[in-house]
Amino acid sequence: RCKNLSVSFWNSYWMLPSDVCGMNCFWEAAFRYNYMKTHPSEKMHLAVVACGERLEETVTMLRSAVIFSIKPLQFHIFAEDQLHESFKDILDDFPYEGKVNYTLYPITFPTESAAEWKKLFKPCASQRLFLPLILKNVDSLLYVDTDILFLRPVDDIWSFLGKFNATQIAAMAPEHEEPRIGWYNRFARHPYYGTTGINSGVMLMNMTRIRRKYFKNDMTPVRLQWREILMPLLKKYKLNITWGDQDLLNIMFFHNPESLYVFPCQWNYRPDHCIYGSNCKEAEEEGIFILHGNRGVYHDDKQPTFKAVYEAIKNYSFGDDLLHSLLQPLELELQKTMHTYCGKVYKVFIKQLTKSIRDLYARRSNGR
Repeated sequence: RCKNLSVSFWNSYWMLPSDVCGMNCFWEAAFRYNYMKTHPSEKMHLAVVACGERLEETVTMLRSAVIFSIKPLQFHIFAEDQLHESFKDILDDFPYEGKVNYTLYPITFPTESAAEWKKLFKPCASQRLFLPLILKNVDSLLYVDTDILFLRPVDDIWSFLGKFNATQIAAMAPEHEEPRIGWYNRFARHPYYGTTGINSGVMLMNMTRIRRKYFKNDMTPVRLQWREILMPLLKKYKLNITWGDQDLLNIMFFHNPESLYVFPCQWNYRPDHCIYGSNCKEAEEEGIFILHGNRGVYHDDKQPTFKAVYEAIKNYSFGDDLLHSLLQPLELELQKTMHTYCGKVYKVFIKQLTKSIRDLYARRSNGR
């Protein structure tokens, strides 16, 4: 993925600044190559939960996952019943037969507390807490919110599973990089992980380990398994939590910090990383890897940089030239957003995307 990789048809547009490579790039590429070499036929499992008006947003996320990924993808889509036919009609037209499979599931919660779980935070959001118990035969899983966009292959975040140490069961990114604007450290009325808490919009899970682990907690001196701890946590903290299931995860990993692998911020880049000034140094250096358009920014005009990326991926037609049909028009749109704080750093929105497109064409030219 580094700068010295060359293909004859690349022009100067494709050449990347020297600051995005160097030895860090070399070792990162070497790790991913070795992981993929030792896991060549591994299918990547991606889960999402869609309720209400989230059909289009979810499909756009899935499209972004398909465009760049290398290994086969298995989508696990949890959706309200009335959305199933629409998902089926759209996904059956995806042109990557053999590379993408999907399964649709109903929204399900434990019978005795279903109503309470469903109304927690946003409709259906807490479904993610039960994925290890529902997908019993899935060893590892990447859960993402519907408002996620992949700007590099899913393979690359999936390879972090190989970096987990013996105690780590999941990976997430911090909620904030800058404590002065952090929500948890200023307002939370419950325990939270680390200095500023964690954001659960992108959550990589070794679900076999999650199912086996006994968790320390502040409800009983006895350690509890995942299936045992969820309802007691909700009962204890339901009057103190604001962000629903994310708060419960923060409480859980506060008591079990050794179990969490922490992603750098460019793996879960949100408006808070630029609307108060740029505060994700990794994204400044390497670009955004996964874009998270929370606060509905894909659908209003408050953060046009985020909306521009979303619209570009939503409107891209599979099979069209990515350079001329996606990247170049997107850069023109992003240049129109320079009056905003996020627009001032718009190049971080396309730095990794440029590399991903370059790599995709390199793989094609090599017959991979």
